[in-house]
Amino acid sequence: MRRIVTWDLMTLDGCFEGATPWSLEFHMTVWGDELETYSLKQLDEVGTLLFGRKTFEGMADYWSGETGAIADRMNAVEKIAATRNGTTKAWPNTRVLQGDISDHIEALKAEDGKDIFVFGSSDLMATLLEKNAVDEIRLCLVPVVLGGGNPLFKSDGVRKDFQLIESRPFTSGGLLLRYARADA
Repeated sequence: MRRIVTWDLMTLDGCFEGATPWSLEFHMTVWGDELETYSLKQLDEVGTLLFGRKTFEGMADYWSGETGAIADRMNAVEKIAATRNGTTKAWPNTRVLQGDISDHIEALKAEDGKDIFVFGSSDLMATLLEKNAVDEIRLCLVPVVLGGGNPLFKSDGVRKDFQLIESRPFTSGGLLLRYARADA
């Protein structure tokens, strides 16, 4: 069975983007050779990238015009856009799952192949956490306090326990954190 792994950069005050959508300037605080190497290694683990509609559209706009090792992997890997409203964006190797993602989680995890990764997509991640479908959370903690923005974790009022499986500082000041679901 495939696992669902989430990956995000998050500020010290818990935001994965600034006050406006795609306000991600703080990413450059920690970007460097170490995070690029980790990103490439991580992309080699991906069987499918799963995005919510808004993140899918933004990622498609950005990556479909980029070149280089990361862009090559992002454009080549299978992608799924989970949407209730459809999407107007095209991106190679994409399929669209219409409706509530909850109806598709078990079938996606049962497919053959490498793990499913979720990049960004905090609303989708909230649904996956609510359904206890997230097997691992990977974060790069960015040493910035934005003072406002879009929080990565949306509360449903239910506690979810994870256990630390790796922590590694980057020379940029970022801190890689990996957590596995405690009941897995």
